[in-house]
Amino acid sequence: MLVLVRMKNSPNVKQSKEIGIGMLGCGVVGSGVLKAFDQKKLWDNHFLQHPIKLRKVFVQDTAKPRDWPVEESLLTTNADLVIGASNVDVVVEVMGGLDPAYDLVKQSMLNRKHVVTANKELMAKHGIELMELAEQQGVDLLFEASVGGGMPIVRSIVRDLRANDIHSIRAIINGTTNYILSRMALGEIDYNDALSDAQRLGYAESNPDDDVSGIDATYKLAVLSVLAFRTRIDVALIYCEGIQDISLRDFQCAKELGYSIKLLAIASKENSSLTLRVHPVLIAETDPLAKVDGIVNAVEVQGDLIGKVIFQGNGAGPLPTSSAVVSDILEIAKSIAVESTLLGYGNLSNTLSIESVSNLTSEYYFRLWVKDKPGVLAAIAGVFGSHNVSIASVLQKQVDIENQSAELVITTHRARESSVWNTVSELQSMVVVQDVSSFIRVEEHRD
Repeated sequence: MLVLVRMKNSPNVKQSKEIGIGMLGCGVVGSGVLKAFDQKKLWDNHFLQHPIKLRKVFVQDTAKPRDWPVEESLLTTNADLVIGASNVDVVVEVMGGLDPAYDLVKQSMLNRKHVVTANKELMAKHGIELMELAEQQGVDLLFEASVGGGMPIVRSIVRDLRANDIHSIRAIINGTTNYILSRMALGEIDYNDALSDAQRLGYAESNPDDDVSGIDATYKLAVLSVLAFRTRIDVALIYCEGIQDISLRDFQCAKELGYSIKLLAIASKENSSLTLRVHPVLIAETDPLAKVDGIVNAVEVQGDLIGKVIFQGNGAGPLPTSSAVVSDILEIAKSIAVESTLLGYGNLSNTLSIESVSNLTSEYYFRLWVKDKPGVLAAIAGVFGSHNVSIASVLQKQVDIENQSAELVITTHRARESSVWNTVSELQSMVVVQDVSSFIRVEEHRD
């Protein structure tokens, strides 16, 4: 948890009483941060007569056009002029990725610099190490922007919910995929058209793989879970599945069944184990998360004292992310001014195991194309039954007369994930099954 510790001699308080800021990166987010500081005149802001000053900005190419103008004398291609400068108190990392961000952030803290980062991959893969290093060095490491854009979820879990034993997290934490799925649902367009639309509007990168594959949401779930459950988590153990195989037809069938389709990041705690997973779900239209559309992110946290609480806000674009970065900078500036530091992120007192998703129990939705002839349904039902997967409903949706095939939508009662995998495998091997088009978990709405 976050603990305020008074330090009489903060290593970064300068006799000049100026708080120096150095930036690593000046792309979309970095430009947004500088724009916010300039437009809001935050460089003139001060805490106890400690004005904030921009010292240096590390970039790969000083001549590259930027979304917000930067004085040429402030730009450098030498990162040491940021992380090693005696007049830099706070290093702001907005480069993204691990190389060279990891080494530069680590060296910054070894040089007794406070750090603000928006880097979810860095915090997911090396966050525990960096949080512990920050404590050892007596500096702040803030990373609100690494999850949920400008939504204040990190600070809320660490500080505002620290009295709670958190039981679960359910989150829509990738604005790109939520926009794509919302467009498919509301605009009745297919995946490729929805993705192209997101790219045109700047919500998706030219290479959207990390978003649509679920990797981005997995990084963010790892960060939230470390803080919420106060345990060490290997991001490689989080089950991850993307949205690339979701079709417009699935939205049409889901709507008839009373569901929406969302990419959820889910963490649930039971006794001394966690189940961590990111994948598409059918979610009841009555569930609050089903109504979160567009680039909006939402995180539902359930604690033993507070019950369920939902945080919601824009999760894509430079403005929300810049909001969180700027807030973290101001938070650290204040702590420098009063000669204190915020410690405690690395206090991971719980030892929880990560449960395999194969042990999950859930309801499931299948959409199949099968041969349209007598006995097929009985054969398929037999496969489900042989793997202890109980069928709740079977609907014949379409018939392809030319190919003598029929589309079936099957829902199940609660079943074990490993049993469902075995069912899918056997269905795919059946001569009468032409295609297992979809297999999606159904997320239960629990009050």
